Amino acid sequence: MKLEKDEIELLEGKRGALWQKIIKSVILYGEIFGAEKLVPIEGTAHFVTSFGANMIKPYFDILDELINAGIKNPKPFTVDPRPFDPINVKYSLLERIIFNFIYGKQKKCEEQLQKLGILNEKAYSCTCYLEEIGNIPEKGQILAWSESSAVVYVNSVIGARTNRNSAGIDVLCNVLGKAPYFGFLTEEGRKANWLIKIQVKKLPNPQLLGSAIGLTVMEDVPYIVGLSDLIGTELNEDVKDYLKDLGAAAASNGAVGLYHIENLTPEAKEHGRELLRNDYSTYVIDEKELEKVYSSYPLLWKKENGKPQICFIGCPHCSLNQIYWWFENIKIRIKEKGKLNIITYICAALPVIDKVKNDKKTFEEMKKIGIKLTSICPLMYMNNPICSKKRVITNSNKLRTYSTARFYPDEELLEILTKD
Repeated sequence: MKLEKDEIELLEGKRGALWQKIIKSVILYGEIFGAEKLVPIEGTAHFVTSFGANMIKPYFDILDELINAGIKNPKPFTVDPRPFDPINVKYSLLERIIFNFIYGKQKKCEEQLQKLGILNEKAYSCTCYLEEIGNIPEKGQILAWSESSAVVYVNSVIGARTNRNSAGIDVLCNVLGKAPYFGFLTEEGRKANWLIKIQVKKLPNPQLLGSAIGLTVMEDVPYIVGLSDLIGTELNEDVKDYLKDLGAAAASNGAVGLYHIENLTPEAKEHGRELLRNDYSTYVIDEKELEKVYSSYPLLWKKENGKPQICFIGCPHCSLNQIYWWFENIKIRIKEKGKLNIITYICAALPVIDKVKNDKKTFEEMKKIGIKLTSICPLMYMNNPICSKKRVITNSNKLRTYSTARFYPDEELLEILTKD
């Protein structure tokens, strides 16, 4: 790797043993992927590790080393959601005990994040790029993020540049202020290996479409055609919500970190099919293919035909626009009945929830019909072995992939939640 003078000095230990360890770790990480150099990080950090799990003690030791040496992140940063919410989510006594065991270092973790320079106490969300949270990169900015759903969103929808880094490496790159130059940071690394042809009559569910793409292309870059005919060519709020969920499913059902959509996403608008590599593969998605993907999902409930007990909406976190969509559609279907059949949590960032609460009439109506708002990560809820045994339903393909939750597209989920 070709290093600049200041980087060589760090590597030689001229600023001390800790900075030497930091840059050595980042260099070794980059060399594994063939990085030729380090490049300055231009945007604000977002870290994936927001939970105080007892099993990741070495990670906390690293943060302690940084903090004890007086090292802070150069800019205030955001992190992923907290693992539990004792105020808004109902837990049994046994569930609380187990949560306290699994995430026994939560208080320590949050204290470390404060000392490292977190933006504020409400900066816990996987959708940090929403306006309410404010960690919004600019097109072309170099980042070092690790949360898969955030990585694929900022790469694809915004056109910023970050690899899918690991927890710990994200922190070291950002405190150093430099990232190894490889993968999605490079022009070549952003070219597409796949041409995805969408051949359906109506706009497909984003979670199913993202799942189909992720399961097929895995970590490769897809170039999607035919979708903008159904969704339009402008990145309005509805379209951004759609792409957020499509990307999260592609990133979790596969390992997609970047996609291009013809006539819609920034780089596809600029370069068109020049983004396709010469040796690209083709994948056609029609209604039959989407149905095949949907029917392939395993049902992991012990009692397969049992009545659902809990519903989680918002993995990744819902936008304000999505919360209102769910509220309006639930309200229409409930009519005289007046209340949901199942405990229903809509997950969103605290600043987004605050906006809903400020709309007092709507917030009171939500509570009345049984919608509960929480800022937790539902994946971390399902990490509790007691909670994982519950019959949980969701509209999130990411939550389905990493837990025992059962996936339903939005319209089917609405029917389950509101039927007599």
